[in-house]
Amino acid sequence: MILDELDDETTNYAILSHRWGVEVTYEEMIGLMTMEEGKRVAVKNRYGYQKIIKSCEQAKEDGYKWLWIDTCCIDKRSSAELSEAINAMYRWYQNARVCYAYFNDVDESVFPTEEDNSKFDRSNGWPEWFMRGWTLQELIAPEQVEFFNKDWVLIGNKQRLAPTLQDITGIPRDVLTHGLAGKRLSVAQFMSWAAQRKTTRVEDRAYSLMGLFGVNMLMLYGEGKNAFRRLQLEIIKETSDHSIFAWG
Repeated sequence: MILDELDDETTNYAILSHRWGVEVTYEEMIGLMTMEEGKRVAVKNRYGYQKIIKSCEQAKEDGYKWLWIDTCCIDKRSSAELSEAINAMYRWYQNARVCYAYFNDVDESVFPTEEDNSKFDRSNGWPEWFMRGWTLQELIAPEQVEFFNKDWVLIGNKQRLAPTLQDITGIPRDVLTHGLAGKRLSVAQFMSWAAQRKTTRVEDRAYSLMGLFGVNMLMLYGEGKNAFRRLQLEIIKETSDHSIFAWG
């Protein structure tokens, strides 16, 4: 986990935000050159491997020596490393010099500015990236977010697209362009941004919000909906905002 070895506050690095598909794991990446040739070819032909290569090429083109990708930079065999990474995730995205947001379901070379249920019927008329739980913090935390279509064509950035992003996500333009610092936002506002988003694991509905609220929790996959109750308790310790009780 490179960001565990380097100082994420002083290191210039890019970071990837994306919708998971068939990915390449940390174990596969570090063992790539020593694995049997047939297996290596299969991994390299995988959709997730091509995504890694393309994002690395983009980072290199932009002058970055380091790129962090959640799929292959966390050893998920280690529960301690996974817990540490999830608790640090918001900070890592916040400190990245640029975040590449990859839309695997956008073919056009322009950012979609109108709801299209025929094209994005599984995600409320917008690219699926906007409906995932983890991508909420990945949109808010970094100062610079660049959006790419499925062919890695740049289709816009967060600063210029802030009005459209506000319409899609409900997140105020000022938060999108200047971050959360100094903002007086209620717990209910944060929760409303996440309300329609989905996560593969039930627990990630809570874990993906920790950074936005500035709290930390142990990861207990298997606890189900209790994760959200634990999140509420941690938030209550930090705020007297009673709007939290409107969300269960």
